[in-house]
Amino acid sequence: MDKIRQRAFNVSLVVIAVFAVLFSRLIYLQIFEYKELGSISDANSLRRVWVQPPRGRMIDRNDTVIVDNQPLYSVKVVPAEFTDSLKKNMLAGLLDITFEELSERIQKGFKYNRFAPVAVGRDIEPQEMMRLSENLWQLPGVMIEVENKRKYPLELGASHILGYLNFISKNQLEEMSQKGYTPDDKTGSKGLEKKYEDYLRGEKGTRFELVNSIGKSAGKFENGARDRPFIKGNDLYLTLDAGLQKLAEDLLKETGKSGAVVAIDPRNGGILAMASQPDYDLEILNGTTDSKKWLEIVRNPDKPLFNRATQASYPPGSVYKLLLAIAALEERAITPEKTIYCSGVFRLGRGRFLCHGGQGHGPVNLERSIIESCNTYYYNLIFDLGFEKWTEYGRMFGFGKTSGIDLPGERSSPLPSVDYYDKRYGKGKWTRGYLVSLAIGQGELNTTPLQLAAFTATIANKGTWYQPHFVKGYLPDESDTIETLDFRKNKLPISEKTFETVRKAMLGVVERGTGRLAAVKNVKVAGKTGTAQNPHGEDHAWFVAFAPFEEPSIAITVLVENAGYGGSVSAPIAGKLINYYVNGPDTTAVDSLSLTAGHMDSSVNEPQRNDL
Repeated sequence: MDKIRQRAFNVSLVVIAVFAVLFSRLIYLQIFEYKELGSISDANSLRRVWVQPPRGRMIDRNDTVIVDNQPLYSVKVVPAEFTDSLKKNMLAGLLDITFEELSERIQKGFKYNRFAPVAVGRDIEPQEMMRLSENLWQLPGVMIEVENKRKYPLELGASHILGYLNFISKNQLEEMSQKGYTPDDKTGSKGLEKKYEDYLRGEKGTRFELVNSIGKSAGKFENGARDRPFIKGNDLYLTLDAGLQKLAEDLLKETGKSGAVVAIDPRNGGILAMASQPDYDLEILNGTTDSKKWLEIVRNPDKPLFNRATQASYPPGSVYKLLLAIAALEERAITPEKTIYCSGVFRLGRGRFLCHGGQGHGPVNLERSIIESCNTYYYNLIFDLGFEKWTEYGRMFGFGKTSGIDLPGERSSPLPSVDYYDKRYGKGKWTRGYLVSLAIGQGELNTTPLQLAAFTATIANKGTWYQPHFVKGYLPDESDTIETLDFRKNKLPISEKTFETVRKAMLGVVERGTGRLAAVKNVKVAGKTGTAQNPHGEDHAWFVAFAPFEEPSIAITVLVENAGYGGSVSAPIAGKLINYYVNGPDTTAVDSLSLTAGHMDSSVNEPQRNDL
């Protein structure tokens, strides 16, 4: 009996103790934490808000900011909290869109997460933002967020270089969701914005808010203890010279033709300027895309979205004679002094190939063949060298493959070879006559302006091929030290003597040959003209050059489509750009350039008219 009483007493003590603890906790909550818990009781949800980081800027070689950020105001809706039709009508009216448009935008949020905010209005005007702010108390589940859009402080085109941002696609989201992307995010779509997305995007922050039953913020959750700040994107430091870029764009536009300019620092492969004409206005795609203007771009028959510097292939014309000369010298197929007699006609079997309309040059050595661009000299030389060696040296200089430039979408054309012709025409079904066209940069040979610029830079520095690139490094957040990026370089197995011979001849091209309109005061410029036959219209005009001759700091390629002779049209553009870069901006004025007059008076400006 005593045992039973003892057990009952023990149970009573336990029950009393439990109730005492519960009662004490109740008193503590009611008296000491009433204020905090009262606010929580008024709230019925906890909202996580993503805080977008500022995207990294782009800064040119002279520390000029060419891509920055500016605020973009967005209206977002939490689909699960915004279901009232009357409220939807009200918001649609405030955003000046239809009820159906608003419903469609909200519905997209249900596909991913009905509790995550989805954007229903982006880049809204300040007046609209103020009107919405005044009515937010009537719109549960609606919020206004400040995001970022790009700002272009300078009057640059550079659209093919910089690229733009676009909403992340469904396929991209499936691949990139683990990196923190959500359906309303934007990502780099073209150019450097796309190539360096991981550097530029930064890392989102998070903010937790208590939200009451009418969608109004009831303050921070746990006083922001669980909030995480954003990490801004890395600034990119470019090799680009903004002033040179602007000048290249202006000079190309003055021709009234399509074309491209590529300028490279031959000391490291950094791109100083890259212009492709026509281009497009990046502001059309910044923030909210103007659909009408976008359609105009897409439907434009001149294809402004097409980067002619890296994606268009053209016959290089006489510029490619330089490669044949280098290969022949290095393989000792010819000496600089040896002459070939040019009668104006080269015969191979029954074929007759003219040099400048049948007008001969007489005895021609290597230097004169480059200065006056004698076709007959190279018709002979490719047979002295051999087709296999011609292909081998082309590959050595990077032709027939992409350069690896840090821009997406680069293209290249195949480099003709024995295997290439065997596959295309069949073994034994092509003749030596195909080589005659290749000797002067025609036939199946095609190159991009970028490839020719890298080739010219390699001649300028006497034999080191550098991978072309725009970004020299990036600046991590909260760091004072730029992290440099590594790019490939390749020292070619070609003697300095060979390069010196060709370089000297290129100097003669500008001083007394077909490229005299590229001459620059107080600067020795070396170059080569090229006029590429075009079966669809007038010939394309090429000019490549480097300067100063003694210690080159710029190598440049200019292509103007359907413009005629390289020495008349492209050479003056190259001269203006070299003058700006070497002598300084104050020495260069962007004027009419007298391009039309130069083209019409080609008999004066370019003695060897058919510079093919």
